[in-house]
Amino acid sequence: MTERTGRFGILEQFQADGITHIFGNPGTVEQGFLDALSSFDDLNYILTLQETIALMAADGYARATQKPTIVQIHSTPGLGNTIGALYQAMRGHSPLVVIGGDAGIRYQAMDAQMAGDLVAFAEPVTKWSTMVMDPKSLLRVLRRAIKIAATPPMGPVYVCLPQDVMDFPVDEGVVPTSLPSTRVVPDEDSLLQAAELLMSGQKPMIFVGDGIAYSGAQSELTRVAELLGAEVWSADSGEVNMSLEHPLYQGSTGHMFGEQSLPITSKGDANLICGTYVLPEVFPILKNIFTEGAKSVHIDLNAYEIAKNHPVDLGLVSDPKLTLAKLADLLDAKMPPEARQAATARLEAIAQEKQAAKATQIEKDQAVKDKEPLHFSSFMVELAARLPQDTLIFDEALTNSPPISRYVPITEPGSYFQTRGGSLGVGIPGAIGVKLAHPDRPVWGFTGDGGAMYTIQALWTAARHNVDAKFVICNNSSYRLLQLNIQQYWQEQEIPKHEFPLSFDLSKPTIHFAQLAQATGVEGVRVEKTSEIIPAIEQALAHAGPFLIDLVLEGDVHPELIGIRCGQ
Repeated sequence: MTERTGRFGILEQFQADGITHIFGNPGTVEQGFLDALSSFDDLNYILTLQETIALMAADGYARATQKPTIVQIHSTPGLGNTIGALYQAMRGHSPLVVIGGDAGIRYQAMDAQMAGDLVAFAEPVTKWSTMVMDPKSLLRVLRRAIKIAATPPMGPVYVCLPQDVMDFPVDEGVVPTSLPSTRVVPDEDSLLQAAELLMSGQKPMIFVGDGIAYSGAQSELTRVAELLGAEVWSADSGEVNMSLEHPLYQGSTGHMFGEQSLPITSKGDANLICGTYVLPEVFPILKNIFTEGAKSVHIDLNAYEIAKNHPVDLGLVSDPKLTLAKLADLLDAKMPPEARQAATARLEAIAQEKQAAKATQIEKDQAVKDKEPLHFSSFMVELAARLPQDTLIFDEALTNSPPISRYVPITEPGSYFQTRGGSLGVGIPGAIGVKLAHPDRPVWGFTGDGGAMYTIQALWTAARHNVDAKFVICNNSSYRLLQLNIQQYWQEQEIPKHEFPLSFDLSKPTIHFAQLAQATGVEGVRVEKTSEIIPAIEQALAHAGPFLIDLVLEGDVHPELIGIRCGQ
């Protein structure tokens, strides 16, 4: 009788943990493992053409399922390809279990081809990084990895699986991974202190992140916000932590410049921070971001993030859902009538301001609806009118994101996923992952032309596995975000405004995304005129299978200068 080897044991462990999808890109040192997959019909291997895409598609799948997700990559070069995507997954707290191959422990002293300190490579961008050194601990290490990835604060882990370890007989039993509960709440005195601190303010503010979504605390957060009459702002967020249509939800703090966030964070005199850290900008404020004398309460399961950058008056390491529920009960029981009246007045005033701001923006959209080159809002008006109500959206449109939420009501938790972590290219593979997690719901993915070119070969994966997602590339022939950011830099450095660097300009040669899509087996159409918008949307909705719309938008570009200026 043939002995059971590690490569079969690993796949049995995945089955025991309810894993159904493996996202990967094959390599020679993983050949035995991949060969063994043919014996496991209930494990679906999603083939990608580069390891980054495997990571990003798995990230979308993990976000949509909130379950540990398996990624299989190649050894040293393959791990190198994934570093940027792993960083994004780490910052976004995605529960990814990345398994990577290696020629074998017996070869490590040779410093041979593709040799490298794989564990060290992965350590800075993972929650845990390790190599299985003994086949007798193969499944034990794998279960530990799954547990670490899936335990809040969630995050990616890396497990190196040398080929000789996987080929060795194993006698470990297969049991489901034990995932500890983190549903903990503070003591009553601490909860009462939190309620009193928040009730003491005349201008309460709430800052939230994806810890809300991961604990399912959207309704509890909404109740607390309504009781306090507090503005709610997202920070380090990519999930639906509160209905975006709610009057108290105000959008996101700045993700790039602390100076843009400061007017928001310094508004209040009583701050509640929950499920996030403060704050996730690239260029943060180095001084206190809250107004002098303001009180702050910070709730998170990640103790490291509490008061990491800015002092708080009360930090609670606890589950957001249960803690906010108890906090709401205390507020409801102890708020005096005058405080309730003030909260109601704040809510009504905030609602009126939000409604007026939206109406103003819609008027601006109407003013450009027939202009060419096109504005993205013109497309979104028509798409929103035709999207099925149960549509899921993956949004990497960055500078074009506001019209999406302006015209598509985003109210349901788990219905909208925004890029996070700072790595470009997640839009197409992320939407693929979401669709694989929800095969019975429509999925639309939005990205820009710059981001799309990082991972355009992901379209091939959509075609190969018949992933019926629709993709929109907001094609302004530029790195628009960089153009916006450098204007802030010019302002800070007192540099007069002038032409953008040509390295931000992607207009020459023209990228024809519909043709690229067709070359990978995905149907696509290019939209350049107002009259082409509705036919393209209807064609995409009617098409069975993946479909791409190359939406050509207005942009600040100068193709006539490219090749004329030396080095540009």
